[in-house]
Amino acid sequence: MGPQPDAATKAAVIAAAERLFALHGFGEVSVRDITAEAGVNLASINYHFGSKDALLFEIFRRRTAELNRERARMLHEAATREDGRPSVRAILTALIEPPLRWSAPTHDRRIALQFIIRARSEGTAAMREVLRSDVSHLRRFADALIAARPDLPTEEVYWRLHFVLGMIHNNRFAEFDRLHVLSDGQTREGDAERLLGRMVDFAEAGFV
Repeated sequence: MGPQPDAATKAAVIAAAERLFALHGFGEVSVRDITAEAGVNLASINYHFGSKDALLFEIFRRRTAELNRERARMLHEAATREDGRPSVRAILTALIEPPLRWSAPTHDRRIALQFIIRARSEGTAAMREVLRSDVSHLRRFADALIAARPDLPTEEVYWRLHFVLGMIHNNRFAEFDRLHVLSDGQTREGDAERLLGRMVDFAEAGFV
């Protein structure tokens, strides 16, 4: 194979695998399912990635890096606007807004976010190790929050950031459906901007 067919095959495998894993779960999707969906040779996964687990990790690495770049860009823009000391609200918006926008039913990264959510609960050993120990993308948010609230003990800032992350990770459309039932229909929210505002209001209140 030449470089172009190789690149096209690899891209097709990644796109098919991401969609199948996101929709059906990591354990339910076989190598044969992926290659059939991608329309490529059965040996393509081993040729391009080495194994199914290595393919999973490649998708995970790409998508988490993309999401965290978007967060970092927003945080940098907030710091630029606010003379290098962004407010708590601006910091939390940069953390919360990208995954919230990705989760919207019409967003082109919705499947990518569903894949990341699956990785948190069904990921391989390599993924779990990254989730446990790679905190470089969170460090910049912790540092910014510590600078924005120098009156709080740093331990308290870390705990509050942890609770905000819990809110983000639990903020899925299946949870909205359950909330809609719980509230007898009062909580149906289809406006991403209003939902972002609710989430940031709640998170910001945790740093008052």
